[in-house]
Amino acid sequence: MSDSKALMIKELPQEERPREKMLRKGAQALSNAELLAVLLRTGTKNDSVLRVAERLLKKYEELGVAALGSIVPQELSKIKGIGPVKAVTVVAAIELGKRLHGLASAERPVIRSPQDAADLLMARLRYEPREHFLLVLLSTKNHVLGTPTISIGSLNASIVHPRELFREAIHYSAAAIILVHNHPSGDPAPSQEDIMLTKKIVEAGKILEIHVLDHVIIGDNKYVSLKEKGII
Repeated sequence: MSDSKALMIKELPQEERPREKMLRKGAQALSNAELLAVLLRTGTKNDSVLRVAERLLKKYEELGVAALGSIVPQELSKIKGIGPVKAVTVVAAIELGKRLHGLASAERPVIRSPQDAADLLMARLRYEPREHFLLVLLSTKNHVLGTPTISIGSLNASIVHPRELFREAIHYSAAAIILVHNHPSGDPAPSQEDIMLTKKIVEAGKILEIHVLDHVIIGDNKYVSLKEKGII
């Protein structure tokens, strides 16, 4: 690590410190080293907590971060800057993540039709007073990986940038996506803008090899699928 990057946490801008960054942007915005730094809390006299975290990751870089899934506290505590208490904290957090992942995998819904996508988000979007544009992110077996909100617009329009949309898809390693947004008027009929945006996103998805399966528009207890209408 170069000297220019070997900053103590207190020398970083407050908004870039791991804990402050998590509070402001969410855990997803943190790197692996930053997430570990939050768990470790403190560094050593000579090294910042970020540098200690990076040292830990470097030790296992050949196997990847997944190698941490089988680590034991006794091994972890041998790394400079990580004593028994920190080692137990990290291993406990990893074990909790593994259990939550297993639970989430078993409970993830499967999308087999536009109706499934509409049912998944109808209650969430039906009464929203503004347009919300969401993604249904899918695995190779069409299990739902997440349903992040990409943008929130006005009463009759939302602004969607494909780069933000596909950034989420890549972050989740999604194999395919379904676009979903609501019409606060209650009428789910697609506008020309909806159709043009959909075609633009479909073309971008082809370049990135992320399949855009459908665009479902939610109204008042009803929906329209652009796939069913032959637009996609």
